[in-house]
Amino acid sequence: MTRRLLVAASAIALVAGTAQADTVLHILHTNDVHSRIEPINSSDSTCNAEQEAADECFGGMARIAAKIDQLREEIKAEGGNVLVLDAGDQYQGSLFYTTYKGKDVVEFMNGIGYDALTVGNHEFDDGPEGLAVLADGVVFPVLSGNLDVSRSNVLAGKILKHVVLDAGDQKIGIVSALAMDTPETSSPGTSLVFQDDAESLAASVEELQAEGVNKIIALTHVGYGRDLQLATEVPGLDAIVGGHSHTLLGDMDGASGAYPTMVEGPEGAEVPVAQAYAYGKYLGHLKLTFDDEGNLVQAEGQPILLDSSVPQDEAVAARVGEMAEPIAALREEVVAKTANPIGGDRAACRTRECEMGNLVADAMLDRTAEQGVTIAIQNGGGLRASIDEGDVTMGEIYSVLPFQNTLATFQLTGAGVIEALENGASQYEEEAGRFAQVAGLKYTVDPAADVGSRISNVMVEKDDAWVPIDEEATYGVATNNYMRNGGDGYAIFASEGQNAYDFGPDLAEVVADYLGVRQDGYTPYTDGRIAVK
Repeated sequence: MTRRLLVAASAIALVAGTAQADTVLHILHTNDVHSRIEPINSSDSTCNAEQEAADECFGGMARIAAKIDQLREEIKAEGGNVLVLDAGDQYQGSLFYTTYKGKDVVEFMNGIGYDALTVGNHEFDDGPEGLAVLADGVVFPVLSGNLDVSRSNVLAGKILKHVVLDAGDQKIGIVSALAMDTPETSSPGTSLVFQDDAESLAASVEELQAEGVNKIIALTHVGYGRDLQLATEVPGLDAIVGGHSHTLLGDMDGASGAYPTMVEGPEGAEVPVAQAYAYGKYLGHLKLTFDDEGNLVQAEGQPILLDSSVPQDEAVAARVGEMAEPIAALREEVVAKTANPIGGDRAACRTRECEMGNLVADAMLDRTAEQGVTIAIQNGGGLRASIDEGDVTMGEIYSVLPFQNTLATFQLTGAGVIEALENGASQYEEEAGRFAQVAGLKYTVDPAADVGSRISNVMVEKDDAWVPIDEEATYGVATNNYMRNGGDGYAIFASEGQNAYDFGPDLAEVVADYLGVRQDGYTPYTDGRIAVK
């Protein structure tokens, strides 16, 4: 099928004849909600009562539900077609996930009326069994087009490669893909097979086209950068709605690109790519107009900020409050004070030294120093929020460190430490979560250098002085059990680490204890331990 070339991506008509187009499809979408069932504050942590009273909160399931209901009713009243989609990572990120392990997500997504969800990597944080809670519970399709689950005794037959949804009288094909490094970033187990994302998407498109479906949307969890590549590689896609990289698109400050971002596809037509940040702070609203032959002729929209001006659905808010009661006491316990906000910005902690990285790595090293440990390494992707100035609650710490990782220790050669740091910098351009935050170490990273040759000037402390690391020497290392077992590409820890012990205390408790002994409060800082060329 010959597709027309779109020449812009805003509310203006993109080609002549748009006024005669017979199909308008509205896509309302979320991604990377990460268990933010309750409203969040400006640091992406759970909002407290004082912030709620000051109208400083965003998102939460009650706002998402209310806004989707409002828009869906308005669109249908005007004769439009609407789909509600989620691009993965509903799981992991707050005490709601720690407490309910996905049952809360099932309840709220069913109540909101989502039409489809693609699997995110963190849906596997409790193994295939964790995803099965979602797949068994929701009443809409769960997709992952490049994931072969046929050999899984808990997921076989439950995850679809693609689906055809009804939007009014139109048939809309939804294809999907999951990040291929999920075995390194989560715990999918050994029974699942990850296939090439581009090849799998292309195969799904061909199947749908053979069935006569001429409007096809990719719902992906691969990241904005990869979405832009897929738009150029996979024929037949009319749009991509994505997640995984927490990318803000639109005309607001801090956006990484236009919403939607237009990419010339392999057939000459431009493909709109959309994403809506993370944590339920925004609701994406993508409007696509097709002509009678199924050609996309217009793409427009903006993410909608779900701030305090957006009312909460009262019934959903009441249910959220009810479910929050069992965890309120733990969350509200004040364990420390901080003199200033502790910055845990995602982009910062995945590309350079950050305050939260220093805090967590310092706490790990402090806890294990008497065991002969002199180096601590924490993956930047394991740091999920900032902490506001003032009282620090246990709930805030769990928002920063939600994965229930335990403190792990082992011994590794200096050469192995350098190899680990190289892994941390190997996906620097993608702001990957493997970037190494450290204590007891200094190093320089050159993002422009070839992968495997990005790390230099690695120094360790010896006799109160900084000295070059000895590649032949053996060092005591502290990390989290996820990384110690090879997570985030740290295979060297699993293969070469000696005398490993993975069953230390919860990392959140380690940090809480480290902060708590500072009765005058903690002062966040950076000290140049990571230099970026």
